[in-house]
Amino acid sequence: MLATGNGPPGRDGMAVTPASRKGPAEDRKFVTALSRGLDVLRCFGPCDRWLSNQEMARRTGLAKPTVSRLAYTLTRLGYLRYSDQVSKYALGSAAISLGYAALGQMDIRRVARPIMQELSEYAKASVHLAVNDRRSMQVVDTYWNAAAFVIDIGSRIPVATTSLGRAYVCALSPIERKRVLEGIREARPDDWAATRKRFDQAFRDYEELGFCFSLGDWRREVNAVAVPLVPPDGSPPVVIGCSGPAFQLETKRLKRDIGPRLMALVGNVQSGLARD
Repeated sequence: MLATGNGPPGRDGMAVTPASRKGPAEDRKFVTALSRGLDVLRCFGPCDRWLSNQEMARRTGLAKPTVSRLAYTLTRLGYLRYSDQVSKYALGSAAISLGYAALGQMDIRRVARPIMQELSEYAKASVHLAVNDRRSMQVVDTYWNAAAFVIDIGSRIPVATTSLGRAYVCALSPIERKRVLEGIREARPDDWAATRKRFDQAFRDYEELGFCFSLGDWRREVNAVAVPLVPPDGSPPVVIGCSGPAFQLETKRLKRDIGPRLMALVGNVQSGLARD
């Protein structure tokens, strides 16, 4: 997985996409300062041990003095910690506790874990559970073995070019689907023609097969397939996917073997959630 919503890329080429910052005249309930502080926290990914004010300003599109004040406040509250030695910030214990509390409340992780692990061992590939985070999908659980392509918990990957993202969009209502696609178009207008073509294919695949592919679209050497899951409590869709080296997960195998197994996995998870 910016003031205008079209800012510079962050880690792995991903833009850190802020929430819409509506002014008081547009939405009197929207707290802009809180939104900006949360955008600072969202800068940190699994590979970001330390970030400077300058790095956080670049990723959020905020002015450096604004980031400095926000970082100071977040440090006082325990959501960030500051190192005098490197003159940078890291996530603090309050942010870590909040993240683990959120994960602990996801019943779907508890139900899905054993069958995700089983599929990972069978496919000799990575199996991921992901939720949407604006124009990114965020991995909240994952299994892999020594031969697998690894995406760790907490990683953000793009909606536009991954099977996880495409499956998520396929599960949305027509209105929500249009909104997400419009956001992708505005963020990457130069890539839109190719992106739209691949989404159209994803819609056809989902309609015909029940799952979506990414065949070297995100990373050239990686193939993947994913299936959305709509929780019975009405929560937004989550997605379970399987990815691995292209030579190992060939298109035919994804279509005839792994994709159907993923659909069965999702069905088992839905049944497990309904029983709880």
